[in-house]
Amino acid sequence: MKMQNYKNHVRYYAPHHFVFYPVIIALIFISGSFISRYPEQQVIWIAITVLFIMVMWLSYMMRQHYALTLQNRVVRLEMRFRYYRLTNNAFEPLEEKLSFRQIAALRFAPDEELPDLIRRAINENLDPSQIKASVKNWVPDHMRV
Repeated sequence: MKMQNYKNHVRYYAPHHFVFYPVIIALIFISGSFISRYPEQQVIWIAITVLFIMVMWLSYMMRQHYALTLQNRVVRLEMRFRYYRLTNNAFEPLEEKLSFRQIAALRFAPDEELPDLIRRAINENLDPSQIKASVKNWVPDHMRV
């Protein structure tokens, strides 16, 4: 598996990103072009185009919503466990001062860097990109959704 770092940590799901979405976008453009090409059937082609747009939007929202909701919960639990294991203190008081995106960015920090980076993130109000860029020894996450 390729070494993961700040520059290459984004992950794609090939069937959705490289098959389904290009096909549905092509269908939207084709059906949209038929609106002006076949004026006598304009209402039908508008309805078909709107239907394709709704299918694309719904598929994206459903796929993202369920997976990300669960993943967000797991990330929070992972950070609570790691912080407690490293410091013998609860993470929840600090968690209230951090956005979820900051917490998610912190998970790429190794154990040696994590407590200090959490303090910096809170004190300096680092955004997720700044947190990730501050990680010296990147810990990859190959199981993200």
